[in-house]
Amino acid sequence: MKKRFKYYLLNKPYGVLSQFTDKQGRKTLANLYQFPVDVYSVGRLDNDSEGLLLLTNDKAVIDKLLNPKFKLEKEYFVQVESAPTDEALNMLRTGVVIENKKTLPAKVKELKNPPPFEERIPPVRFRKTVPTTWLSVVIVEGRNRQVRKMTAKAGYPTLRLVRVRLGGLRLENLKPGEVKEITLNSIETIFS
Repeated sequence: MKKRFKYYLLNKPYGVLSQFTDKQGRKTLANLYQFPVDVYSVGRLDNDSEGLLLLTNDKAVIDKLLNPKFKLEKEYFVQVESAPTDEALNMLRTGVVIENKKTLPAKVKELKNPPPFEERIPPVRFRKTVPTTWLSVVIVEGRNRQVRKMTAKAGYPTLRLVRVRLGGLRLENLKPGEVKEITLNSIETIFS
C-alpha cells in the first residue's frame, strides 16, 4: 500500500515548543492539534518565537527543505527595541558575525506599519521612553536563534519574532494555534 503524505501549515503561538513531547511538561505541538503520529515539523521555531511551521510525513520534502544548498528563503517580521540606524540595517544586510561565523547577507527593510498580528500573550513589554520598530528580515540559513542574534549584534534586541513565509508558503490569515492541511501542489510553491 502506498503511503499517503500529509502536509500541514501551523501558526505556532508564543510559548509552544516545536516538538510533540517535553519531559518538563511545557506546551508542545501535541497540545494544539491531533497530528498523525508520523508527522514532524520541518525546522523549528523557538519557544518564544511565533508563526509559520510546516509539518509533514514526506521525508523527501523534509530533506529538500532542510538542505542548505537550496537556500530556501525564510521571512520574519521582527519587532526590535528602538529605531535601527541605516548603519545597523546595512550591517544586517551584509552579514554579521555570530558564534565566530559570519551570516549570509539578509534582505532587511523597515515596515511602515506594524503588522496586524493579534497581541501576544503575554504581551511584549512596553516602555514609554523607548520606541519599537518592525522589520522584515529574510534569511536563507537556519542557524539557532539566528535572527535574534543578528539584531542583538546590530544593537537592537528582538522583542517579538514571527515567521511569515517559508519559500512560497505564507502565514496569511492563520490565527495563532490554527492548522491548515495543504496539498503537495502547495508544497511545490515553496521553491518557486
